[in-house]
Amino acid sequence: MSRTVSPSSGRPYGLARVCRVWRASRASVYRHLSSSRPKPPRRPGPVGPMPDAALVEAIRAVLTASPFHGEGHRKVWARLRVAGVRTSKRRVLRLMRENNLLAPSRVGAPRGPRAHDGTIIPATVDTMWGTDLTTTITGEGQVAVFVAVDHCSAECVGIHAARRATRFEALEPIRQGVRHHFGAFAQGIGRGLAVRNDHGSQYMSDAFQQELAFLGIESSPAFVRAPEGNGCAERFIRTLKENLLWVRTFDTVEELRQALLVFREVYNTTWLIERHGFQTPAAVRQNQLSPAALAA
Repeated sequence: MSRTVSPSSGRPYGLARVCRVWRASRASVYRHLSSSRPKPPRRPGPVGPMPDAALVEAIRAVLTASPFHGEGHRKVWARLRVAGVRTSKRRVLRLMRENNLLAPSRVGAPRGPRAHDGTIIPATVDTMWGTDLTTTITGEGQVAVFVAVDHCSAECVGIHAARRATRFEALEPIRQGVRHHFGAFAQGIGRGLAVRNDHGSQYMSDAFQQELAFLGIESSPAFVRAPEGNGCAERFIRTLKENLLWVRTFDTVEELRQALLVFREVYNTTWLIERHGFQTPAAVRQNQLSPAALAA
């Protein structure tokens, strides 16, 4: 009816006039019209040199070859570029979403304002380490897993498993990192380094705090009820769970401890850090401590 030509004016009546006379909602008419129109077979724009089906197979190959389970479309895109497949991140995201290949993510309502307005990411390595613990089950019962992570490079500097989650076991990842990255374990050797931890009893104990003071390390407790203050260690624990603790079983604590040491090396040399241009934690440290970087 809206396209019918008026005999007096010689012009179509138009949809607005017809809806006004019939007292119908134009929104309802437009909605019915849009649902009746056939959808385009694919998105507009060029497809690129590689068809979608071939690119999906390349994405599946990247996901299969990766030793990790929680990588999203950005890291898949980065690994494709290394393999010589040039495409866009938006196209990788679209294809992974259409084929249910995206990593699961947690959604929820945003919380209130943060307790701090600064950043926990320093500019150089060995400036701030974060430490935390999680638990898992072995054939010998529940086991505590302690970690220490460099906030700058996201490198795992220490990892340890023990039957009891005591203050002395919590110090082991710090000791590993100090021996490896500072070359010794002596009084005052860790000056310039701060350790971020939550308010767990192990970390607030006199033994833990006194050993940090002996090493010359500054204690940096996170804000109360603000887990994002220890977010670097928390994020590493998520990666550890998704790629080791939740996918493998262990008969003994010693078997778990050895697996953790192997995972630390695989993570430090393979895991990609987006904020560092998809470099591995080991590469970030190596670039910062290279002679050219130190001279600059």
